[in-house]
Amino acid sequence: MIASMTPDEKQDWMIKVDGALDDVRPHLAIDGGNIEVLNISDDMIVQIKWLGACNGCSMTAMTMKAGVEETLRRRIPEVVGVVAVN
Repeated sequence: MIASMTPDEKQDWMIKVDGALDDVRPHLAIDGGNIEVLNISDDMIVQIKWLGACNGCSMTAMTMKAGVEETLRRRIPEVVGVVAVN
């Protein structure tokens, strides 16, 4: 866990997380959706925004845990969790 990230460290984490989400994006795109990384807190909680058909979809809670969070935690073990802001 990182106590307090510098802007450069945060940018590096954002790039890593965004790259890891490329594993999930094709599955979302099939149904007309996408995902955007908005922020990563100092305690490694990733804030995302659902885009397109994913915004308001009844399956986003399941997709969040089984797809997004699982992928991120597998690729980037430092990630503690994921929350959607929309």
